[in-house]
Amino acid sequence: MGWNQDWENKISKTELTPGRIITEHKHIYRIQTEQGLLIGEVSGKFRHQAISREDYPAVGDWVMADIRPEEGKATIHEILPRISKFSRKAPGDTTEEQIVAVNIDTVFLVMALNQDFNLRRLERYLLSTWESGANPVVILSKADLCLDPGAKLAEAESVAMGVPITITSAKNGTGIEEVKSYIKEGMTIAVMGSSGVGKSSIINSLLGEERMLTHEIREDDGKGKHTTTHRELLLLPEQGVIIDTPGMRELQLWESESGLSHSFQDIEQIAEQCQFRDCRHESEPGCAISRAINNGEIDQSRFDSYVKLQRELAYLERKTNKKEQLLEKKKWKKISQQQKAHYR
Repeated sequence: MGWNQDWENKISKTELTPGRIITEHKHIYRIQTEQGLLIGEVSGKFRHQAISREDYPAVGDWVMADIRPEEGKATIHEILPRISKFSRKAPGDTTEEQIVAVNIDTVFLVMALNQDFNLRRLERYLLSTWESGANPVVILSKADLCLDPGAKLAEAESVAMGVPITITSAKNGTGIEEVKSYIKEGMTIAVMGSSGVGKSSIINSLLGEERMLTHEIREDDGKGKHTTTHRELLLLPEQGVIIDTPGMRELQLWESESGLSHSFQDIEQIAEQCQFRDCRHESEPGCAISRAINNGEIDQSRFDSYVKLQRELAYLERKTNKKEQLLEKKKWKKISQQQKAHYR
């Protein structure tokens, strides 16, 4: 399941048992331990101290729990420090973080080679993956539905610079062995992508069995149906574990400033050559970005995407700062209540 000496060194309460979160549903967890699969909930103290959703366990977390194997149950007391976290802004108008998966080493970003192919969406996934602390691998699926996979590969390479890209077809097995080569012993892989891109089919190929439900795509728009409804960590037959995630119809960013620099390093390196440090890359003299766009070094749509993502992150930061102030006030209110109760 990925347990190693590094995780062992993080243990502070030796009377508790480590386990990994396999699934989560409304704060009810399935936990894999050495004593078997258990159903768990967080302790009352844990719940009382939790301030936000981030404080609760997520799929992929290693937790320390008081286990009762004879009952098939466990009580979670602690989350071990995470090494990575893939998050997005929760859908809707509220500024809430939605944790997709944690403690992942590599993210398989799946995009279908049909009408679903979208470079701007791929940029968002790459940005969020770099920010998570994991490494991305791009999987271009459903190659059997594409007349010129090579052309699409070149397009993907233009925005995923230096990131491994594999063309696959679960239907005829193309590329599956190459995908397996990215999975090493003890690694945790998360599979991300929009609805119907073939994530479940790829996972079935890696599992060697038809375990995940799949649906045929619609011929009119090339889109598939929503097959995965929850996040689940699965043990692979050869080595490693894989986290299946529901298709995301939208991927709104969450704290991705460093990821932006990593994903758009080509643009930011050219921007450093502008005559003025505060260049807005509009009509200023000596603008290296304008020059690069005019000579074809940078695609206009890629630069527009960069600007749009910058604005989105700036807006999110303003909203998040207000929310953090409210959470800080809530935290101190809890501490004050605990102190009053202590002296009664």
